[in-house]
Amino acid sequence: MIKLFKYLKKYSLQILVIFGLLILQAFCDLSLPGYTSDIVNTGIQKSGLTSFLPEAIRESEFHKMLLFVGDEEKDTLLDAYTLVHSKEDIPDNARLINESIIEKSSEGIYVLNDTGNREELKDIIIVPMMMIYSMSNNMFPEEQSGVVTDEIRSAITDIPESIKEQMGFAYILAEYEAIGINVDSIQTRYILTAGAKMIALALLAAIVSISVAFMASKIAASLSRELRSRVFHKVMAFSNAEYNQFSTASLITRSTNDVQQVQMLTVMLLRMLLYSPVLAIGGIINVLNTNVDMVWVLAVGVGAILAVVLVLFSTVMPKFRLMQKLVDRINLVTREILAGLPVIRAFSTENHEKKRFDDANTVLKRNQLFVNRVMSCMMPLMMLIMNLITVLIVWVGADYINTGTMQVGDLLAFIQYAMMIIMSFLMISIVSVMLPRASVSAGRIDEILTTKLSINDISNPEKFLADKKGFVEFKHVSFKYPGAEEAVLSDINFVAKPGETTAVIGSTGSGKSTLVNLIPRFFDITEGSILVDGRDIRDVSSKELRDRIGYVPQKGMLFSGTIESNIKYSDENISKEAMERAARIAQANLFIMEKPDQYESEIAQGGDNVSGGQKQRLSIARAIAKNPEIYIFDDSFSALDYKTDITLRKALKEETADSTVIIVAQRVSTILYAEQIVVLDDGAVAGIGTHEELLKTCDVYYQIASSQLSEEELGTKKEGL
Repeated sequence: MIKLFKYLKKYSLQILVIFGLLILQAFCDLSLPGYTSDIVNTGIQKSGLTSFLPEAIRESEFHKMLLFVGDEEKDTLLDAYTLVHSKEDIPDNARLINESIIEKSSEGIYVLNDTGNREELKDIIIVPMMMIYSMSNNMFPEEQSGVVTDEIRSAITDIPESIKEQMGFAYILAEYEAIGINVDSIQTRYILTAGAKMIALALLAAIVSISVAFMASKIAASLSRELRSRVFHKVMAFSNAEYNQFSTASLITRSTNDVQQVQMLTVMLLRMLLYSPVLAIGGIINVLNTNVDMVWVLAVGVGAILAVVLVLFSTVMPKFRLMQKLVDRINLVTREILAGLPVIRAFSTENHEKKRFDDANTVLKRNQLFVNRVMSCMMPLMMLIMNLITVLIVWVGADYINTGTMQVGDLLAFIQYAMMIIMSFLMISIVSVMLPRASVSAGRIDEILTTKLSINDISNPEKFLADKKGFVEFKHVSFKYPGAEEAVLSDINFVAKPGETTAVIGSTGSGKSTLVNLIPRFFDITEGSILVDGRDIRDVSSKELRDRIGYVPQKGMLFSGTIESNIKYSDENISKEAMERAARIAQANLFIMEKPDQYESEIAQGGDNVSGGQKQRLSIARAIAKNPEIYIFDDSFSALDYKTDITLRKALKEETADSTVIIVAQRVSTILYAEQIVVLDDGAVAGIGTHEELLKTCDVYYQIASSQLSEEELGTKKEGL
């Protein structure tokens, strides 16, 4: 999988932008629990009061406070507060005091100044506020109201900080109500402000998430397109030797299903794997700031998740490796059955083929069911762990709340942070589960991309010789297929010249098609050399070599489109006259003109809507329209009737008067008037000459000819066409 990430280098800037956006999204998500905690702790429990220091206090209450502090602390308080009797005395920083409150008050109001150390004031004022609040609620006997004993002060000091704050805020709220300040409006304003911030953060997180999804999808789709393109272009550069390493079904699966797996994983990596660590680290930092004593609960949850993922990962990994091979297998079986449907029906083997397909389908189904069943356990187990962790947090947190060391809002925030941390590990586990199959797919893609080509152009190809135009020379050529022990062709020597027809004939398996496939360099020869236009085909550009050749394969191959697009396959700019001329020479115009749309008639995939003879004639017309200097016909007349064969060869003889024609044939009648016939026997040249010469000098040729021609035909002298 890592090997394929090199193709993501061009998207480095976009990935950095995604990472930055994910950090912003994590900041938004991690801020929300804090606001939830503030709404509960401050907005609800403290009625929206954010400062522990009363911003306004009645003169009588202020003097009560002074009774519970020392002389030095008394001076500090007097410096921190200003006594207000009229509206002219209201300082600019007094947010809660207005003109109406002053006018209604029967006594002066002390207002908190902007200056001073608020933490120091908090330490000074907390005990007096608790004492006054306690006495007003009959928590201390009235006879102790004028005296502050060391025992009472010590008892208050031992009270948990959260309880102190609750009592202090309760006193402040009571004092504000006594003054005439609208406490409800303070609470409403605080909750609405905090809620608006939460909505803004949520909207921002949503926008960022959508942006990340869009960018990640675009990068993954672009990577997918590039991988498909690279695989396609690499496969197009394959020689027949490389094609033999991979089945067609496997190549299709690697270009589609495997690339799709990599694309899906890339999206998950960019959206989840980059986001999860940021969310987890941020969540842990916030948890430590909330309550360090409960971190062990998270450790238990994360450990349980990792254990589940490890078990699932080790269970399904072998099945993921097998999955793509089984997909290859069912594609192969399906392709064979659909391609061979006429033969299957002819031999009444439908039941056998159905069973073969069902077997492949069943094996794939069982593998997928096993994987899906194992993976279906993942989410319930994860949700169980998350719910158990939530229960454990509430259980432990309730005890902390009861002892006053934790507030309700902090517990809610802790639960949310814990869920975020667990979710981050859950996202990593989801990616880790997808990783095995995608990793297998990536390996299969990389196998194609890193396959070493057996046929490569040299860095400085030579140019063809003009004075040797059309010459094809075999010099001591030998060839054996990759991995084979015995040679298919041995020491082949002959020259095919322009204006002449060179025929290749021999028994089945003698190497005829292999020989002509060496000329366009579909395979590289093992020994010797093949010269085209005076140059070794290994020293020239493969494209320029093949541009000089009009090749008609043994099995006519047509492409989906129209008759016109197939004839103009080599060059869509071929004129209409040249196209029709090629069709006439190939005797294809006879059936083309009978069709309603003529040259615009549709051709199905593989030419399945035309007969074998029509397919061959269109393939021949395609080669003629190219107007090459070398024609190669690999047993391309086998599906033609005798009359059409004779007519076509006569027209072809006139068309190729200046070209080199190499014909592979099974029928002697097809090559009867060739200027040169090469007879192959078990991969070696058994004889070279004309029909008459070979009848006299080559026993192999005589046996082939005598099996097809009558005694009278064997004695016929050559008559030119």
